[in-house]
Amino acid sequence: MGQTARSGPVGVILSVDPDRFAQVVEAARRAGLTVTGEQPILGSLSGTIAEDRIPVLEAVDGVESVDRERIVRLPPPDAPLQ
Repeated sequence: MGQTARSGPVGVILSVDPDRFAQVVEAARRAGLTVTGEQPILGSLSGTIAEDRIPVLEAVDGVESVDRERIVRLPPPDAPLQ
């Protein structure tokens, strides 16, 4: 059961070659990425992909880096200090 959970979708943020942005995005989609955001001027995009497909995504020509999305939760302003 742990293997199934590990291959579920995870959020990722990619740095890509901005000069070939459209081509890299299309290749990333073919690798299994569901694109949720595009920033072509910055050469960045975000999306979700099955965890076991991350190595395939990293191998796409024009992908410079793949980072897992991280969620930071802050306590409410009136919460006591810990």
